[in-house]
Amino acid sequence: MGLVDSGKQALQTKGAAATILGADMKASVTNPFQSGAMVILTLGNPREKFWGALLDLHPEGLSLCGIELASFEDLVAMVKEGETFSPGVVFFPMHRIERMELDLPDGSIPSLTQRFSSATALDAAAMLRRYASDSSLAEAKK
Repeated sequence: MGLVDSGKQALQTKGAAATILGADMKASVTNPFQSGAMVILTLGNPREKFWGALLDLHPEGLSLCGIELASFEDLVAMVKEGETFSPGVVFFPMHRIERMELDLPDGSIPSLTQRFSSATALDAAAMLRRYASDSSLAEAKK
């Protein structure tokens, strides 16, 4: 019984330490998934991947201005050639979202946002947010 009791104490101590550490972390870390963040979104049923600017995040789902990841190279080529393009402004219900990650570089591998910017000399996040804003104004006028 002494062994079981000491095991319980060890578990309780670890739980208390985790709670204290978790409380400290919550106070110092902010949510990186804010409006305007560039993200890569993985969806299920059907499986799809999107890249774009996060517009809004709610328990019901999220809004994104972007493109299917498979079209990324085509988008870069279109923008470089000065062609017009229309990214999607879409809402994805939370039950379809499997994963959302920030579009960040991985060591020496640049992020998609960095690749877009180096190829086009444009700020992808600003461009996508502006497109989403212009689209919502056009819809409001109808």
